[in-house]
Amino acid sequence: MSLKGREVVLGVTGGIAVYKSVELVSRLVKAGANVHVIMTKNATEFVTPLTFETMSRNPVVVDTFARPDKWEVEHIALAHRAEIFVIAPATANVMAKMAVGIADDMLTTTVLATKAPILLAPAMNTGMWTAAATKANTATLASRGVHFVGPAGGRLACGDVGAGRMSEPKEILSAIDALLNPLQDFAGLKVMVTAGATRERLDPVRYLTNDSSGKMGFALAEAAAKRGAEVTLVCGAVTAHAPDGIPMVRVESTQDLYDAVTRRAPQMDVVIQAAAPADYRFEQTWPQKLKKADGEPLTLTLVENPDIAAAVGEMKHPGQILVGFAAETQHLLENAQKKLVKKHLDLIVANDVSQPGAGFNVDTNIATLITSGGAVAYPLRTKRQLADDILDTVTKLREEQKI
Repeated sequence: MSLKGREVVLGVTGGIAVYKSVELVSRLVKAGANVHVIMTKNATEFVTPLTFETMSRNPVVVDTFARPDKWEVEHIALAHRAEIFVIAPATANVMAKMAVGIADDMLTTTVLATKAPILLAPAMNTGMWTAAATKANTATLASRGVHFVGPAGGRLACGDVGAGRMSEPKEILSAIDALLNPLQDFAGLKVMVTAGATRERLDPVRYLTNDSSGKMGFALAEAAAKRGAEVTLVCGAVTAHAPDGIPMVRVESTQDLYDAVTRRAPQMDVVIQAAAPADYRFEQTWPQKLKKADGEPLTLTLVENPDIAAAVGEMKHPGQILVGFAAETQHLLENAQKKLVKKHLDLIVANDVSQPGAGFNVDTNIATLITSGGAVAYPLRTKRQLADDILDTVTKLREEQKI
């Protein structure tokens, strides 16, 4: 970890987890960072500014209208100075303000003005974290590139048990380090990622598909690119915003996806199949819109599509790492294990899409990463966080295989 001389602005909001932020400042300073703390007035009810001034060795800013020792527009100065802007704890209130652009105190004014990467460490009651408004705000912030660490699960200060605890300072420090010093362990590797759903046409206006948004595949493509990989993104139908600067091959049907993936797979070091191809297509299709038949029933026959993961597994070459996904609603681990072996995968990401916060068209996921060496379960986290967990596992597999 190298944070020597890095400029970190830390926003501290009102919550019982503020005591952890004191330790976070201590860890940052020990790692060599220059830390500037902005506190909300509510935060000062839990810990005094003097505590943070002592730990950071810098003045703490609370009042928007306080007169600085030297003239400067302070919130702009801190916004420009920040190499990373961290808010820990991040309450539901500050996240809601950020989502709609409210700037009514020094913290929200400064974070709105910054161009630095933003990292939030949420901390709140489980009910607040799972509330529809908070979910919508989290999704909005994530879509703008805001990063999250946590929250963790467990017993909260209010006595409830569930997600909402602020991540430990050590975890937040690691997340800061990852953003300021991104890994380059994929440098020189060619990585193909598939994303989104396929569509099987019945006629020009109707098709068979699923709920995949492309968010998981996009998170993986972005994470791999940031770690130095040469990424090719093969993309079906999506509702999420695609990452910038990554070459994209657009496909519609499962056969299109099969052709695009099998043509490129032999040149790849890593193939990550996060797309959700339709398992079936219509045996018969119509060139024009299919009309009603005066109340007569319509029978449609479905036939199996080609198995893309199995085809890629059959052509796998030495040194290549194949990653698949198992989106299940029952017998999760059993079905995923079978798929791992049958399709010659090195890693399979298993998730129960019936769980709240997991699966299609959400910004979070709950997954178990399974290899031939065992399984590791990951609790609720953002798909971007899970993407790095998956890539970390790929790196370990390459090291174990001495690739």
